[in-house]
Amino acid sequence: MITAFGATVVVCAVGLALLRVTVAAPQRCPEITPESLTTSASASADWIEIAQYPDGRYVYEYNAETDSLPDDYNVVRHAGVTMSLYQAVALGDPTRLQAADLGTAWMEANLIEQDNWVALRNPWTGRVKLGASSLMLAGLTQRRLATNDPAYDDLMRRLARFLVVMQLPDGAMLNYWDPATGEPDPTVRSRYATGEALWALAQMHRHFPGEGWDEPSWRIADYLALHRDEVEDLSFPPWPDQWAAYSLSEMADWPLEDHHIEYARALAERFGFLIRVESQRTGGFINEPFHGRLTRAAGLGTWVEGLTSMWRLASTDERLADLEPKLAERAICGAGILAARQITFRESAAWPSPDLAAGAWFRDGITRMDDQQHALSGLVLTQAILAAEEDVP
Repeated sequence: MITAFGATVVVCAVGLALLRVTVAAPQRCPEITPESLTTSASASADWIEIAQYPDGRYVYEYNAETDSLPDDYNVVRHAGVTMSLYQAVALGDPTRLQAADLGTAWMEANLIEQDNWVALRNPWTGRVKLGASSLMLAGLTQRRLATNDPAYDDLMRRLARFLVVMQLPDGAMLNYWDPATGEPDPTVRSRYATGEALWALAQMHRHFPGEGWDEPSWRIADYLALHRDEVEDLSFPPWPDQWAAYSLSEMADWPLEDHHIEYARALAERFGFLIRVESQRTGGFINEPFHGRLTRAAGLGTWVEGLTSMWRLASTDERLADLEPKLAERAICGAGILAARQITFRESAAWPSPDLAAGAWFRDGITRMDDQQHALSGLVLTQAILAAEEDVP
C-alpha cells in the first residue's frame, strides 16, 4: 500500500519530470565550428544562386512533397534575398556579387519614378511597398561597403528620398505609396518596414555623412525605442525586430542615447529568450506538444541576426557590456541550430529535386527564399563572434 508520504513523493517526481520536459527543459545547442559555419552559409548562398532565374528573380517557394514551384512571388523578399547576398560579399565572399547584381538589375527594371525619388514597385500589381525599397537600398549600401564602387550612388540617394517621403512627423513609416493618388496611404504603418527603412537610412549616413540622412534616422530610432509597441498595439513588447537591432548597431558611434540603449537591452533579452525556447524544440510527437513546432528558418534566422547585431553593439558600448558573453552564446547556439537543421548535399540526393533541397531549410515539406535569406545573414554574421572567441587566450 502506498502511504500518503509515498503518494506525495510520486506526485512530486511526476511533476518534476513534467517540468523537466516542458518549461525547465535544458538548452540544446548543437556544436558549430568556424569551418562548419562557413560550409552552412555557403550552401545557403549556393541555393539562392541555383534557384535564380536568368531575369534575376529567385525561386520563391519549393514544395518538395509535390516537387513543384507554386506560381507566386514577393518583391519585398526579392529585395531581402539580394541584400543577403550583398551582405555575404561585404563579409568576405566576393563570389556572390554576380548573382546579387543580377537581382538588382531585376529591381532596376521595376522602379517607379516620381519627382526626385524612385521606388521599387510590384510589376504584377503596381503596389509600392516601403519594405521593398528599403531593402533594395540596404542591399546597395552593403554593396557600396563591400566594393567601394560608386556606380549606384545616385540610385541610392533617390531611393533614400522615397523613404523620407514615407515618414510621419512622429518618426513612424507608412507602408504603401498609392500610385492612384500620388501620395502615401496614411492609414497603414508597417512593423517590419519601419526598421528596414531605419537601417537603410543609417547606412546612408555612413556613406554620405554630410547629407542629412541622420535626421530621419534619429526620428525613426526614437519612435521605435519609445512609442512603436504601444502606438501599433504590438503584443509582448518589444517586438523582436532584427531590423531595429541592425540599425542600433549601425548607429553605435553616433552615439546612442540612454533610451536607445534601454530598448537595445530589451531587444537582446527577447532574442535570447526566443533562442532558448527554440533550442528546446526537437520535433516529434513527444516534444512538439510541450514546446511547439520547429520555427521556420526565416524566423530563426532573424533572431540570430538580431543577436549578432546586439553583440556588436554590446562590444562597443559599455552600457551593454554585461550582455556581451550571453549574446555571443545565444547567437552561436542559434547558428548551430540552423546548421543542424539544414539539408546537406549528401541528404539532398534522396529528395525529388536535389538542387532545390541542398542548402535549404524545410518545414512541412516547403522552403521559401526568405528561409535561405535570413539563415544566410544570421550565419555569416555569427562568423565574427566565433572568430572573436577564438582570439581569446
